[in-house]
Amino acid sequence: MDGFVDYSLQRRALLREVYAGRVGMSEVCDASPYLKSAARFHGEATEQRCPICRREYVLNVHYIYGDQLKHAAGQARSRAELAALASTLGEFQVYVVEVCRGCNWNHLVEQYLLGRAHRTAPPLSEAGASAATSPTGTV
Repeated sequence: MDGFVDYSLQRRALLREVYAGRVGMSEVCDASPYLKSAARFHGEATEQRCPICRREYVLNVHYIYGDQLKHAAGQARSRAELAALASTLGEFQVYVVEVCRGCNWNHLVEQYLLGRAHRTAPPLSEAGASAATSPTGTV
């Protein structure tokens, strides 16, 4: 897909550092109140457990940015809203952040372009999230 960036390698490297004790939990479990609220109201459920607490399933939050969005830039939106915006706007950027509401883990998963200029459908965040772990579910 044109304009697609997958952050799974960075995620794996960061988790390796956490598991090895070189990066503290407070550095990776630092979701802001705004991000936690966005996850609560706009988060997309996944089947992936949090890599830190392993109790909760992470939620994917889709943030939108672009000149044509005006005041809506920087807001979290559902996938249905993304599809509607993609049919009406020329181009905008989507950033997908995974969030654990239990321990406050958060990490940028992927980013991509949407809009009439990019006729392809947005990637399923589940695909990006599943690519972020190995087949065994470990890093």
